[in-house]
Amino acid sequence: MFQKTRKAVMAIGFGFMLTLAASSVAAQDVTTNAMPGVDFSKFHTYKWVTVEGAKYPNQIVDQQIKNSIDAQLAAKGLTKTDGDNADLHIAYQVGMQQQTQWNAYGMGGRWAGGMASAESSTINIGTLVLDMYDPSAKQLVWTGRATKTVNPSKDPEKNQKNLDKAMAKLLKNYPPKP
Repeated sequence: MFQKTRKAVMAIGFGFMLTLAASSVAAQDVTTNAMPGVDFSKFHTYKWVTVEGAKYPNQIVDQQIKNSIDAQLAAKGLTKTDGDNADLHIAYQVGMQQQTQWNAYGMGGRWAGGMASAESSTINIGTLVLDMYDPSAKQLVWTGRATKTVNPSKDPEKNQKNLDKAMAKLLKNYPPKP
């Protein structure tokens, strides 16, 4: 009896650990970095540019990404322009990675000594990198990376909410403090 109860507790504990590990996969991680000594108060306008050789998503996702970033930059006081005299050039790239996700489930009652098993599946996790360049100095002045941002699913509304949340988190501390 004691042996069956012990096995059941271990199976539940194992399933709980796998569930925690799988749930941590969904969290978005954000990192940013800025060029030391740059006066970000001088930047008022920006222009979208493309990175040569970079791969971009389809036109719909591309526009969704730009709209989400545009909204955050507007909230920070920056104005988008198509002119050649923009204070900043903005570019993004998206990379897709694959990660193993573990799904745990059990059979039998809680204390019945049932079996527990785990199954793995591969999920794609989109990482978005946003770069800001000072065209007059010809240098990168700010960069940010948000993981688990672009993850196409069947629900476009869910995709947009996930993207908006990630861009708000990414640009939360822009401009950086001097």
